[in-house]
Amino acid sequence: MLALVRHGETDWNSAGRLQGRTDIPLNDLGRRQANDAGAALAAQDWDLLVSSPLRRAVETAEIIGSHVGLDLSLTVPDLIERDFRGAEGSVLLGMEREDIDKLLLVSESEADVAARSVEALQQLVRENAGRRIIAVAHGTLIRVTMGLLRGEPHAHVLNCETIELEPELLMGFEPEAAVR
Repeated sequence: MLALVRHGETDWNSAGRLQGRTDIPLNDLGRRQANDAGAALAAQDWDLLVSSPLRRAVETAEIIGSHVGLDLSLTVPDLIERDFRGAEGSVLLGMEREDIDKLLLVSESEADVAARSVEALQQLVRENAGRRIIAVAHGTLIRVTMGLLRGEPHAHVLNCETIELEPELLMGFEPEAAVR
């Protein structure tokens, strides 16, 4: 089993700011969300805890780890959020969809995000066969990864939302073939 968890809220999340790879810490609500997610995940046994290298994901993972009895084992570089490049820091609240789409033209493509994420998760599962893994990452990354794996758009992922993923869905999937 693989549990994908979005990090807790940051001040930029609450302001509707596009974060991407900008390294923003959790706010107090984000820490409470991480504690709630950790308490829920503690109902099951887990073997490995990993996260994106960004501090909002690392802090969320550490809080979750305190509930499930695990230390953060490693950060996985390819689980970092989508690179929004020059659009990072932009406030999207109140913007029309067309304007948001234009703003995001400078960003790393969703297809590239999904492909690198699937490849990283496949490697993680291969290297930890049979182990139950919690991976803390980011909303866009989780959304586009699940969309690619399931072949249909995936809904917005809330802060500290947990999505369980059967490793079998990952294995044998060729992300590069899916984005060509």
